[in-house]
Amino acid sequence: MTTATTTREVEASPLPEDENLLRIGQVMTRMRVMTGRRMIGRLAIQNVAPGLELSHLDVIDAVRRAEGSGEVTVGAIAEILRIDPSRASRIVAEMVARGVLRRKASQADARRIVVVLTALGQRLLAEIQAQKFALIEGIVADWPAEDIEAFSRLFDRFIGGYEHAFQTRLKDTDG
Repeated sequence: MTTATTTREVEASPLPEDENLLRIGQVMTRMRVMTGRRMIGRLAIQNVAPGLELSHLDVIDAVRRAEGSGEVTVGAIAEILRIDPSRASRIVAEMVARGVLRRKASQADARRIVVVLTALGQRLLAEIQAQKFALIEGIVADWPAEDIEAFSRLFDRFIGGYEHAFQTRLKDTDG
């Protein structure tokens, strides 16, 4: 049995002539490689909950983000992480067994089950944030205050634009 693979030939886009745009693209690649190693998450796990996996940290972050919109369901976690609901359910079950999450009945609809962080989950979240802020503080320690302020504002603006462009392109391909 032979499986045919099709590839589409695409003409390569030329590199930007603006060296600033080129540098931004190159730095984005370097940052992706570094964040792909997930050092902050690995340190947090090592310090608070050895034995957890990085996917567990993704779920903790998804719970933190979803709490702002109300109660957190497995479906909401799956949507935030863009994973299959059955996979999200398995990861949540593992985290409940390890004492990081707890299931409870919804206050709005007792037929629905929601998930919340336990004390261990809260400690793990706090450790992730502490590791992240310690790293950032170390990096900018010798920067002038006005550079830190300008970078934080511009970085937020850049990432906001990046998120918007990504969401717009997703909508265009889904419709």
